[in-house]
Formats: sequence, structure tokens, C-alpha cells
Amino acid sequence: MADVGQLLGALNSPVRRRILGLIWDRERAASEIAAACEVSAPTVSQHLSVLRQAGLVTMTAQGNFRLYRAEQAALRSLRRALADDAGRWTAADDIPERELARAGTTPTVVAEVEVVTDQATTFTAFTDPAVYSRWMGVPVRIDDNRFSCTLEWGTRVEGVYEHVVAPHLIALRWNFDDANVPIPGEDLPGYLRFAAIAGGCHVEVHQLVDRPEHAPFMEAAWTMVLGRLKVGVVAATDPSAPPARRLPRPKRRRGA
Repeated sequence: MADVGQLLGALNSPVRRRILGLIWDRERAASEIAAACEVSAPTVSQHLSVLRQAGLVTMTAQGNFRLYRAEQAALRSLRRALADDAGRWTAADDIPERELARAGTTPTVVAEVEVVTDQATTFTAFTDPAVYSRWMGVPVRIDDNRFSCTLEWGTRVEGVYEHVVAPHLIALRWNFDDANVPIPGEDLPGYLRFAAIAGGCHVEVHQLVDRPEHAPFMEAAWTMVLGRLKVGVVAATDPSAPPARRLPRPKRRRGA
């Protein structure tokens, strides 16, 4: 492991921490990183150099491309170096303010897809009701950040975009009306993230789930949505193209 001071110095930059997040579990080219961080190519090159010198990033060459990925082991080593006693990461019991708030841990479903449309166009696919309707295949209504649609098997989905940060992030709460699904009627918080990559856009969904047994349903729901986006977003951006209307059909039920 590199010197602890060097590691901490490398992490003492919001841009470098953002870079580590982007390449935490996947390789990216410097151009993708620069676009996602909204900095120039020379600037991201300097940040990558600092991270590499600290041992926090590895680089591999593929033809004319250089791909970067976070060195997770280095950060785990840093944590062990800082945690020189077991009590450092143990919550104290004698802090009265803790009784004034509530906290809990819930699972998160993460779904992702890469599409060939650019970041702004892909973001618009979720905020323009006409475009949304064309790739989703059913009419989608968006009015004052409230959205709704009825899927071809009868499930009605509705919710609200609580925060829209174009073209990067949508924070939403949504719900649906269907007696055949395993999740009770309640608002479900989720986040849509859009990152520019070479040749398109990376879309990532973070969906909070109250109970672990509900996670498979949410995985199926979001992979369906992102799969339709991937297949239909290019045609959907052409106003003259006919919408991909989906015929009504019964909802499939799994056997008992």
C-alpha cells in the first residue's frame, strides 16, 4: 500500500473521489471520465495521474485506448490502517442526540443499461412524455413533474419526479396499482443516474426496497423498463416514427 498520507492527499479532492466512484467496479476511458465529471481532458489526466501514483487506480491498454479502474484493495488497506482499534468504527452509546432521530438499513436494487443515444437525449427520454411514450410502448403522461402510465397488462404506474437535475439525475417516488404484485401500495423512492460514455449514455437505477423479498420483483420491473429503453430509444427520438404501441395482454402469473 502507498503511504497513508499520499492516499489521503489523493482522496482530498471531490473530482478524484467522483472519478473513483465512476470506475469503482468497471473500466472507463479517460474521455468517458472527463465527460461524466464535466472537466477537460488534461484536467482528468492530472487527476488520474495522482490516483495512479497513490495506487488507487490501475490502467490497462487496449489498442489505442487506456482504460482505468479503481484499485479497491488499496482503499480496503487504507481503512485497516486507520482502524487501529476496534472501537473506532463502533457507534458510541452515550450520545443523547441519537435518541432524537431514526435510522435503518434497507436493500437497494441496482439496474443499469448502456444506450447509443447521448446523455442529453437519453435524459429527455424520461422527461418528455411524447418520447417516453414512444419507447415505452404505452401512453405516458408527465404533468408538473407527476407521471403516470398504464402498462399493457393493466398495471397502473404513477409517481412524481421530486428532483430533476438535467441531464444527470432524477430522484423520484412512485407507486402502482395491481393486486397481483407482492409489494403493498406505498411510495417507492428511487434514483435515475445518467452518465456520458464513449458512444452513448450509461443509465443506472438505484431503487430502495423495504423488504429483501421484494427485491426480485423490483429487479424484474426495472430491467424491463431499461430493456425497452435500449431497444426503442433511438426510434423514439424521431417524432415522425410511429409509436411502438403494445397490445393489451394478460399479466403472466407464476405457477403455485
